[in-house]
Amino acid sequence: MRILHTMLRVGDLQRSIDFYTKVLGMKLLRTSDNPEYQYTLAFVGYGNNPDHAELELTYNYGVTSYEMGTAYGHIAISTTDIVSACAAVKANGGNVTREPGPVKGGTTMIAFITDPDGYKVELIERSFDGEGGGLR
Repeated sequence: MRILHTMLRVGDLQRSIDFYTKVLGMKLLRTSDNPEYQYTLAFVGYGNNPDHAELELTYNYGVTSYEMGTAYGHIAISTTDIVSACAAVKANGGNVTREPGPVKGGTTMIAFITDPDGYKVELIERSFDGEGGGLR
């Protein structure tokens, strides 16, 4: 078994596509509009299933915002250079809410950013072995 995608409900589909593609460097993989059921899907990621997990951005017609709730945590994305990744996020209009630094009680370098709908995205500095996704 493997994770195929994570679904996020978004209030403005194009704004979210722009964030994940322009700020985080993902690709728009495919879209699907379902007017009969009043929703549109956009799948973004660093590669396609089944080799890479994807994000499914779901826009329900007429819904511009959602309650975050207390159960959701964050999405995690790896990067080889967390300082440069955060600088790129800021240069592209993204919001870094926790600057790069070691995780509490450890040495792994992390940072947090927030997407336009308020979802948290954790950046984790890691080296890559060959081809992989993530911010470079």
